[in-house]
Amino acid sequence: MRRISRLTRVAVGVASLALAATACGGTSSEAGNSDEGGEKKDMGLAIAYDIGGKGDQSFNDAAYAGLEKAKKEFGYETADIEPTDGETDADKVQRLTSLAKQGYNPIVGIGYVYGPAMEEVAKKYPKTTFGIVDSVVEADNVASLVFAEHEASYLAGVAAAKATKSNTVGFVGGVNIPLINKFEAGFKQGVEDTNPKVKILSQYLTQTAEEGGFSSPDKGKAAAEGQLEKKADVLYHAAGLSGQGVIEAAATEKKWAIGVDSDQYQQEALAAYKGYILTSALKDVGGSVYALAQSVEDGKPLTGTQTFDLKVDGVGLSESNPEFAKIAGLADAVAKAKEGIIDGSIKVKTE
Repeated sequence: MRRISRLTRVAVGVASLALAATACGGTSSEAGNSDEGGEKKDMGLAIAYDIGGKGDQSFNDAAYAGLEKAKKEFGYETADIEPTDGETDADKVQRLTSLAKQGYNPIVGIGYVYGPAMEEVAKKYPKTTFGIVDSVVEADNVASLVFAEHEASYLAGVAAAKATKSNTVGFVGGVNIPLINKFEAGFKQGVEDTNPKVKILSQYLTQTAEEGGFSSPDKGKAAAEGQLEKKADVLYHAAGLSGQGVIEAAATEKKWAIGVDSDQYQQEALAAYKGYILTSALKDVGGSVYALAQSVEDGKPLTGTQTFDLKVDGVGLSESNPEFAKIAGLADAVAKAKEGIIDGSIKVKTE
């Protein structure tokens, strides 16, 4: 049986807000789920990856960092499961069902693609806590972990407008969906509010995730090369694994890239290009995953919509690259914009 920890403070920035949210429900140490029956081993956190899987140096790897933190602190078994090429919702249902049957709790779907499957499986396992990143599933035992991506993207736009010398910047989105539209909207507004003379190039790699928009570095590289040819000298991507191609293309031409989700300047797999990763629009997916795991450990599972924004450091902008502080006016402009978003004087668009 898992121990119930009584941590007095949360190490992850966003977790404090999440743990303060009103939530109630059972843990997996209670009786088995109503329609499955039988004995289950009581296990810990499990995550099911989004398209691109572990190793994307971005979205999925951020989730894995949260899993590793929970595993270390709570001392329990964990599982992280890769997606398969061309999989269906039925495949996702099978994956989540298998984890629930094994006794994992909580179980987190990393990405909006798990929405339909989670809605179905959560009903079958009412005593298991589920989480979904970047989508909202209405169920008593599901925590919807959503982020203010547009706020972080606004800051990225401010940085891009301050860093450009050609007065042309670019945005590369993985898939043309509302979630990625939020990144684009915030970025464009940040650029325009900072310097309306800057031209913004925008391109989406695919119309659906199944076409590889989040998992094809070659597509990202090709799109970036097209924007570089049009004189863009700062490129911001919201394209998951495909973003590695954007970063490579920018670095090859000695232009700036802006990463996403994780601090991509710090990613080992991108070390060859780090000198040209100006900053990254951060999204604390790992913090949200950890917060949900801790809530289950504390016997007060989070449910409902949990929003992670600038106010709770759920999103932000990295400053790891020393060059960030060397560009005239950049750091001050970003700090001022952040303050404005938090106090409400800057309203960031979502579309």
